[in-house]
Amino acid sequence: MNVNKMIDHTLLKPEANEEALLKIIEEAKSYKFASVCVNPYWVALASKELVGTGVEICTVIGFPLGANTTAVKAFETDDAIKNGATEVDMVINVGALKSGDEETVLKDIEGVVLAAKGRALVKVILETCLLTDREIVKASKLAVQAGADFVKTSTGFSTGGATVKDIALMRKTVGPDIGVKASGGVRTAEDTKAMIHAGASRIGASSSVAIVDATVENTTDGY
Repeated sequence: MNVNKMIDHTLLKPEANEEALLKIIEEAKSYKFASVCVNPYWVALASKELVGTGVEICTVIGFPLGANTTAVKAFETDDAIKNGATEVDMVINVGALKSGDEETVLKDIEGVVLAAKGRALVKVILETCLLTDREIVKASKLAVQAGADFVKTSTGFSTGGATVKDIALMRKTVGPDIGVKASGGVRTAEDTKAMIHAGASRIGASSSVAIVDATVENTTDGY
């Protein structure tokens, strides 16, 4: 298994400057990661630098709180795609979900899916650390119903990140045909291996280089 092709090489820190962005872009080229995941402002730069490399350009929508209106998320999605994004990771309306307003959550995801349709993959960030198991199941089902391509654990900016337990629950809920992305706190080859074994098909990480280097050094462990 080529672990590098499962990794979204991520830099979402607000203080990240152009030099830092160009560094992760070069790393993505060298390691042939699945994508670079950057804030919307940097999408155009990433798109320009990665043309013809096979590395996708991922960005975040409604990030990190998910509390924007659907119209704003849809506009942000369209704008990001026009700038070169090929994958968008949108944050659900967590407050609506926790209020039991499933219709709002569904319509919110559908708004982004519609804006991206035929142009970019949509990953739906649940922010699992703020949810009960029942809410994780419900949000995962709503993401599938809305036509999303992936469900994703976390922004990495809340109270916790991905856990093996949550990944297993999400995979069980969505079945084999929808992607599951583990993001937030995945820092080592061991973390990555555990997430993949639990059902993750994509990993969001800022420690991607160290993960792949350690994986290569320990190929006898396998994935």
